Amino acid sequence: MRKLLILVSVAVFGSFISCGNDEKADGYGNFEATEIMISAEANGKIEFLNLEEGVILEKNQTVGLIDTTQLYLNKQRAIASLKTIESRSGNVLSQIAVLNEELKTARNEKGRIQNMSSENAATQRQVDQAVGKVNVINQQIKSVGTQNAPIVNEVKSAEVQIKIIEDQIQKSKIINPVKGTVLSKYAEPGEITAFGKPLYKIADLSTMQLRTYISESQLAGIKIGQEVTVKIDDGDTTKSYKGKISWIASEAEFTPKIIQTKEERVALVYAVKIDVKNDGSLKIGMPAEMWVSQ
Repeated sequence: MRKLLILVSVAVFGSFISCGNDEKADGYGNFEATEIMISAEANGKIEFLNLEEGVILEKNQTVGLIDTTQLYLNKQRAIASLKTIESRSGNVLSQIAVLNEELKTARNEKGRIQNMSSENAATQRQVDQAVGKVNVINQQIKSVGTQNAPIVNEVKSAEVQIKIIEDQIQKSKIINPVKGTVLSKYAEPGEITAFGKPLYKIADLSTMQLRTYISESQLAGIKIGQEVTVKIDDGDTTKSYKGKISWIASEAEFTPKIIQTKEERVALVYAVKIDVKNDGSLKIGMPAEMWVSQ
């Protein structure tokens, strides 16, 4: 009986100590990061794709190439077509240049005859002929100029076509848009890809976001920019990080199903995001706690 009393006393004392140290965090949640799906912007065979899962890629780093052979040949054909059109335009412009020289001479002749007429040294017929010649040349210039207008449009169209092909060639280069870690790889060199087909997924893991939930009563105690403590499990202990609240939901929602108890799941809560610098230990989906005051 005495032995039983001692055991009960120890159990009660241990329970008392445990309850005394049982502090609850202000919020629970999981780490997440902005994941970006990188897709192909061209059709064709993947010539190379230099990346693997877990590799950190720099922003604007070229990591792959989709075959550009057909695009290159189309560009050469468009350039040849443009040169042919420009030669036609050059012939028309040469004609206009010749006519402009003739117009210059005709105008000088008209001025000379008009001066002679004022001194009664030339007849009205000569004046009319000189004026008529100037008018005829002006009409010829306009006529030839109308022939050049559609050629100019063809030149512009060919130049636009070349720019389109150059843009397609540029988009055949697989250029990483943001610095981050490759999370998943969906394609391999030698495979045929198509516009919009996923190639790999990347996320910046240097700063992670802990998404947690707080009750309405806690809402007044936090604000955007506020520093908090974030804890994760580290073996038998916990590891602490400094975090900063970056977002607070403007509307309440029902507690997500990851909250275990039925009573907590029916409560209305507000989602909160906390930015935490990653030392390499934080992973997407990892659970963590938020402590407002530590």
